[in-house]
Amino acid sequence: MSGVLRLAFSTAFFGLALAGCAGGGDSGGSQAGEGPTEALAIVTDTGRHTFQVEIADDEAERQRGLMYRPPLADDRGMLFQFPEAEEQSFWMHNTPSSLDILYIAPDGRIISIARNATPNSDTPIPSNGAANGVLELRGGRAAEISADPGDQVVHSFFGND
Repeated sequence: MSGVLRLAFSTAFFGLALAGCAGGGDSGGSQAGEGPTEALAIVTDTGRHTFQVEIADDEAERQRGLMYRPPLADDRGMLFQFPEAEEQSFWMHNTPSSLDILYIAPDGRIISIARNATPNSDTPIPSNGAANGVLELRGGRAAEISADPGDQVVHSFFGND
């Protein structure tokens, strides 16, 4: 079980408290509760697909994720950054809309994709390999752009931008 999942189970009340604070004003993004964004691309057989992503690079941000948020727009996402590549496991606790969860290796290669994750589910969704990046997109979006394991995610975090 990854540190994120252990942390999620042990700090559920902390996450709820933070989520209550997260629904405030717009911090530069175009969706309610969204913070500043950065460009990220996914290169698939159908071309280069560009997204604006929020960055979750500390424990509080990773814990909160997209809880209590409205569905993502087609060109939006959240990139979770971890200091070490290891087996990751996410869940959909208090996340009201379906997401695609892309687990990403340190070189930017997609390891696995959990498609259309069930909203509000506490079932762990494993990466099935060592990942240091996890990208959440609107449920169904990965299929729309033909994203598959082995495709490349381009962003400065992976050193390939």
